[in-house]
Amino acid sequence: MERLYSPWRSKYIKSFKVHSLDKKDEGCIFCAALENKNDEERLLVYRGKLAFVIMNLYPYNSGHMMVVPNRHTSEFQSLSSDELAECTSLLQTSQKALEELSHPHGYNIGMNLGKAGGAGIDDHLHWHIVPRWNGDTNFMPTIADVKMVSEDMERQWEKLHEYFKKNL
Repeated sequence: MERLYSPWRSKYIKSFKVHSLDKKDEGCIFCAALENKNDEERLLVYRGKLAFVIMNLYPYNSGHMMVVPNRHTSEFQSLSSDELAECTSLLQTSQKALEELSHPHGYNIGMNLGKAGGAGIDDHLHWHIVPRWNGDTNFMPTIADVKMVSEDMERQWEKLHEYFKKNL
């Protein structure tokens, strides 16, 4: 894969003292994020009673978030009605936050279950919410195997965290 020079990312990269979210051999990345109390370091946007919202460390687009039940499970059918209700409510709030802060033209919202279903992390189920804009796909991923993310993740976290704090 070719690399695109982006010196502004150095500040972001250096802000993470330990990238345990990036290491599969340290257990579940979602459980680790939930246990860590430094939400900004983990990009954890909001902690609910039964679920939480976290930014994707490797986003498809600026503002890509995930809604995750607190309980470690890979079985969709095992979610209680309360867990499912909170996750759904957090998905709606995530969409409202993105609408207000980023004004996307559309969204991809969904869940990949199991490795065969495309889940990169298959031991702790989670929903993705990815804001989309007309023309947000371009030649870079196809020709150069490079994905451009247009907004600083620290700044995104601040804005999203503040939105959730005010609205929940």
